[in-house]
Amino acid sequence: MSLEAPVRFSYSGARFAFQGVFRLMSDYLFGLLDLPLWGLVAVTFVMVQVSMMAVTLYLHRDQAHRAIDLHPALRHFFRLWIWLTSGMETREWVAVHRKHHALCEREGDPHSPVVFGLQKVLWEGAELYRVEAAKSETLEKYGRGCPDDWVERNIYGRSSVAGLAIMAVIDLLLFGVAGITIWAVQMLTMPFFAAGVINGLGHAKGYRNFESDDASTNLVPWGLFVGGEELHNNHHAFPTSAKFSMRAWEFDIGWLYISVLKSVGLCKVRRVAPQPHFADEPRSVDIETVSAVLQNRMHVLRDYSRQVMLPVLRRELRNAENHELLRRARKLLIRRPQLLDDKARAKLARLLEQNAALRTVHEYRQQLQAVWEQANVSNDKLVRQLREWCNRAEASGIKALQEFSANLRGYIPQPA
Repeated sequence: MSLEAPVRFSYSGARFAFQGVFRLMSDYLFGLLDLPLWGLVAVTFVMVQVSMMAVTLYLHRDQAHRAIDLHPALRHFFRLWIWLTSGMETREWVAVHRKHHALCEREGDPHSPVVFGLQKVLWEGAELYRVEAAKSETLEKYGRGCPDDWVERNIYGRSSVAGLAIMAVIDLLLFGVAGITIWAVQMLTMPFFAAGVINGLGHAKGYRNFESDDASTNLVPWGLFVGGEELHNNHHAFPTSAKFSMRAWEFDIGWLYISVLKSVGLCKVRRVAPQPHFADEPRSVDIETVSAVLQNRMHVLRDYSRQVMLPVLRRELRNAENHELLRRARKLLIRRPQLLDDKARAKLARLLEQNAALRTVHEYRQQLQAVWEQANVSNDKLVRQLREWCNRAEASGIKALQEFSANLRGYIPQPA
């Protein structure tokens, strides 16, 4: 009897100690949350989505373009999240992005595939961003209006590494060893999707709704991964619009977030892209017509391609004996000449030289664009120029051009 009690006590104590050590190891290996594999995948996906929300809602639509006003609490949360998951400052991102719009596809654009090449932007986009963000003149000229409070100066702006280190500790505590992978995914999200996919593929591959002054494109179906930023051509056509989707089948998940936040008072929409409005019948060209046309000029150019350029091209294809050059003419006729390379410009010149009808409608498009691309022109002169353009179009003898002119006369300003 004198031996049994100590033996029993010793065995129970050892088992208790072993269980304690196992629990500590379990907490270390699997984290405080101890999630199954599917739970870790779900958490990672949600964290990536929060990162993309921070980019598209806070950095892009709220700060860079002032298309929305987020609630101050949301702004502070997104600022913190961006610092923890990327080490970035608001002012740096905004300044680099605004410079991209100001110098798009030209020398000085921080991350254009036209300037640097697609491979460079796709795989080294984050490095291009860091180089530009380090330039004080870029921050001074393009970073105005961004947060400049005590928190930004003394915490977020003082050390980018500190935020990344804090996030690494949080991931390890919550998710254990798997937290290393989750942290790595968080670190790669913005460099790959925002700096690589959007700035790279979004200016090289995909389709275009609008013939903007740059090579921007729309990418689908990336909506669930990049916050609606894949509708890049739509955004470049209407930079200050809070909503990026323009066609019925396009999905902007960022706009879904905005709609939800707006419904609970956490977001205010300041601007969305204009939609054309028309009178019941063609009107005489006046200042209201000019104002509406200028406001909707991207729609006007798109409709000109659809209603004039392409119908005339199809007609010429049916009547032509040699179809080879005409079959490849669609992009040449629609794309702005300054976006074509030397080889494409030579083909366009040869095409227009050989085909009088296409040359006529191409020239009319150039003349129409010239109406709104002038600087310091009086309203009276704008009215006179647009009226003269419509009169000449209707006397051209080209049915598609005549119908387009009649439609153009019907533009009226967007209702207040």
